[in-house]
Amino acid sequence: MLASPATAPLASNEPIVLREDAERIVVLVLNRPDARNALSEAMLAALSDMLATIAGDETIRAVVIAANGPAFCSGHDLRELTARRSDPDGGQAFFQHVFQSSGKLMRSVVALPQPVIAVVQGAATAAGCELVASCDLAVASAQATFGTPGVNIGLFCTTPAIPIARNIPRKHALDMLLTGDMMSADDACRFGLVSRVVAPGTERAEAIKVARQIASKSALTMRIGKKAFYQQIEMSLADAYRLGARVMVDNMLTHDADEGIRAFLEKRPARWQDR
Repeated sequence: MLASPATAPLASNEPIVLREDAERIVVLVLNRPDARNALSEAMLAALSDMLATIAGDETIRAVVIAANGPAFCSGHDLRELTARRSDPDGGQAFFQHVFQSSGKLMRSVVALPQPVIAVVQGAATAAGCELVASCDLAVASAQATFGTPGVNIGLFCTTPAIPIARNIPRKHALDMLLTGDMMSADDACRFGLVSRVVAPGTERAEAIKVARQIASKSALTMRIGKKAFYQQIEMSLADAYRLGARVMVDNMLTHDADEGIRAFLEKRPARWQDR
């Protein structure tokens, strides 16, 4: 069922981000197909508001981010940005606002307690590719493509490079960033930008299947694990192990770990209480 949009509707009365609730999973759908789902100021705000609501809802166990139309997301709305060059400051304040808002959105995806899965049916470029890289998992159609073509218009994709460089090896990341060439879904999977590639038209169903699998686990365990994963990946090896040991001890002391281990030993399904 579709819920209310988190921002003002389009001129056609269509919300720019749709929300679909299916059991314990939420699907957020970028809905500016005529603009290739460009991340306008309003879309950034809508996504941020929706994720903030989801973060506080313990009944939601996984989130899927999908898109309507042939493109997943073309990045920032260049028409909107260009229009602000006529501002007294040449657009500086608006540019700063948009890029800071975008960075906040990407960080909120990483910080969200629930796992987030991107569904990429077409092209994901610039900040659209950044959004894919910021998600925990990504399921792509075999026809999907990925790129950071900012160099082609004189604008290096510096902020998209941040999560991309944390997903794929440095030389492959710089190849994308310096050439502006598009990457195939198969290469994106091989290099680590996406987690699965499936037949065209099946990507959303596959992502929901994965989300349901995640939703069947202890939500507490997922929250603990996701937070620790992103904390340790920025640490030295020694600090990461110190954190890991501490988190494992805390995790072992939870009800769900006790229940899960007992269920495994007794060969029965676990009964999660998320505590």
